[in-house]
Amino acid sequence: MSTLSELLAEHTELSGAAGGHLQRVVAEWQLLADLSFADFQMWVQSQNAAGDSGRPESGTAGPQMVCVAQCRPNTAPTVFPTDGVGTSISEADNPQVFGALSHGRILREEDPTWIGSTAIRREAVPVRFEGAVVAVLARAINLTQPRMPSPLELSYQDCAYDLCQMVAEGTFPQNEGNPRGLSTPRAGDGFIRVDERGVVQYASPNALSAYHRMGWTSELSGNDLAEVTVSLLSDPFESEEAAAMLRAAVEGKAGMRIEADARRATVLIRAVPLRPRGELVGAVILVRDVTEVKRRDLALISKDATIREIHHRVKNNLQSVSALLRLQARRTTNDEARQALGEAVRRVAAIALVHELLSGSVDEEVDLDVVIDQLVPVMADVASGGTAVTVRRVGKIGVLKSDLAMPVVMVLTELIQNAVEHGFAPEESGRVLIDTSRSTRELVITVQDNGVGIDPDFDPRQSDRLGLQIVHTLVQIELSGELELRPGATGGTDAVLTVPLR
Repeated sequence: MSTLSELLAEHTELSGAAGGHLQRVVAEWQLLADLSFADFQMWVQSQNAAGDSGRPESGTAGPQMVCVAQCRPNTAPTVFPTDGVGTSISEADNPQVFGALSHGRILREEDPTWIGSTAIRREAVPVRFEGAVVAVLARAINLTQPRMPSPLELSYQDCAYDLCQMVAEGTFPQNEGNPRGLSTPRAGDGFIRVDERGVVQYASPNALSAYHRMGWTSELSGNDLAEVTVSLLSDPFESEEAAAMLRAAVEGKAGMRIEADARRATVLIRAVPLRPRGELVGAVILVRDVTEVKRRDLALISKDATIREIHHRVKNNLQSVSALLRLQARRTTNDEARQALGEAVRRVAAIALVHELLSGSVDEEVDLDVVIDQLVPVMADVASGGTAVTVRRVGKIGVLKSDLAMPVVMVLTELIQNAVEHGFAPEESGRVLIDTSRSTRELVITVQDNGVGIDPDFDPRQSDRLGLQIVHTLVQIELSGELELRPGATGGTDAVLTVPLR
C-alpha cells in the first residue's frame, strides 16, 4: 500500500507545503471521524489522464479524483469495509466531491445513497490551503439505524460541524505547540465542550471521571474549566501553563497539549480552538487519564536506570580485576605466566569496555566502531620482541544489540591479539587491517595481516591455543556464525568472521 506522500507525488503536482498540510489533516482526522460517527476519504484531482494508473473504477472519460487516504470511526460501524485508497472516481460517481473542489464549499446530498442494504448520507468538505482547495474530504454517515441522539452525540456532531467548516476555510488543523511530543487523546477518552468564555457546556462521562480522579467532586457543566483545572493541579507552574493553554484556546489561538499531575492522577489535556467562519465559539478539550500509563513508564525508567547502574558497577569491578591481574603480572618472574596474565588483562578490559558503553546506552545497544577504536591502541602494544605493528580499521560495523556485541568484541580481541603476537617474525614490522562490511542479513569482519602467513592446512578447531579455542566456542555457540582462517591474497593471513544478523 502506497503512502500518502507517494500517492500525492504520483497523481498531483501539489507543492511541498500543500502536501504537508494534507499530512496534518490526515494526522488529525481521526478526531473528525469519531466526532462525526462517519467514515472519511481524502480525494485529490489526478493529473493523470486515466486517474488510477490508467485503471479508473468507472468507465467514464474525463477528470478523475483519486482517493489517497481513508479513515474509519472508533465510535460507529464503518460503511466502507474495503479500503478505497488508490481508486479513482468520475464526476458521475460522486458529484458532491467534484462540486466541493470547484465551488470551495461544503456540499451535502439531499437524499441518502444506498450501498447494498446500507443507507448513507454523503458530504464533501473542501480542504483549503493558502486560499486554494487542494483536496476534498468525503464524509459518509450511516443512516441505517436511526434513533434519538444522546446529548453526547449531539455535542460530538456540533463540534464536528465546526471543525469541518474550519477545514473548508483552511484554519484546521493548526500547527500546535507540542515540544514534548505528547500523544493525542481520542474523543472517547474524555470530551469537554466550552463556550467562548471558557465555561463548560458539556462534559462526557469519561471526562467527568478523569476530573473526579483528579479531585473534583461535583459536575463540570457551568464551571470555568481553567479555574477548575488550576484548583486541582499540584504544581503551580503546571497550573499556570494549563490555565494559559485553556484560555488561549477559547481566544482562537493555536491549540496545545500538556501532561499535568494532580493530587491523585496524571492527565493529558489537549485544547482545540473552534473558530468556524472566523467566529469564536469556544473550544474542544480532550482529556485522557494517563495515571496507569505514567506509572508503567516510571517503572520502566526505574528498571532501565537499574540495568545501566548494574553495567556501570560490573565495569568498575572488571577494571579492578584487570588492575589486580596487571599488578600480579608485573611481580611475576616467569615469562610464560606474565604473558598469560597479560592476555587475561586484555580480555577482561575488552569486556569492561562493552559494559562501560552499555552503562550509557538506553536501549542495550553498543556502537562497535567506538569499541574497536578504543581497543586498537591496546592491541598495538601487544607485540613482543620489538615488533612494530600498526592496527587500523576500515569500514563501519555499526550498532549491535548487547547479546551480539559482547561475543563479537571478544572474538575480535582474540583475532587481533593473535595476529599481532603470532603473525610476524621477531623484529619485523607490519600492519593489521580490520576490514568490515555489513548488510541487512550478515556482518562480515576480516582481520588481515601482512605477516609470515599461515599453513593452508591449519585448522583453528584443532589448535591448542587458548585464544583460538575461545574464538571457536564464541563463534559457534554465541554468534551462530563462521570463522575462516586462510592465506591472504598478497601474503599474510586473513581471518574472516561472518555473523548472521538475526
